[in-house]
Amino acid sequence: MRLAVCPLSRLDAHLAAHQPSHVVSLLSPSAQPPEIGAVERLHLAFHDVAEPREGLVTPSAAMIAELLAFADGWDGARPLLLHCYAGVSRSTAAAFILACRLAPDRDEADLAQALRSLSPSATPNPLMVALADAALERQGRMIAAIRSIGRGAEAFEGEAFTWDPAQ
Repeated sequence: MRLAVCPLSRLDAHLAAHQPSHVVSLLSPSAQPPEIGAVERLHLAFHDVAEPREGLVTPSAAMIAELLAFADGWDGARPLLLHCYAGVSRSTAAAFILACRLAPDRDEADLAQALRSLSPSATPNPLMVALADAALERQGRMIAAIRSIGRGAEAFEGEAFTWDPAQ
């Protein structure tokens, strides 16, 4: 079961390279989701913020529930591709969340370290991680794991990567 993560600018190349069966777009509310063809699709529209701010849409528990339910419908035969605008925060948070769901026996800190090794610029959205930690009943372990890897390297866009959380 492979997850593929990329920024929006590299979406077409990664759709062609990975031939995913499922795609998750995590974009700002004003952004139009890209046309991607015949795949299962989830589009979550919210701003990349770590806490509520006046006039901005924050990730919500309902959105995290949608993400988890969408992934539950994925059989893993072909990759699930996650993208956001820059491939740094929202998509890496979603990848970490799904890794925790797909590999429930792996330690959250180990998964966070694996994410850091795959993506030096990954700075997972902490609000998404906190909401998922509650949804998955991880008692703060997901939050602590992401805090432990700290902010990623400075980058305009994150490096695209693939991840099999079971390995």
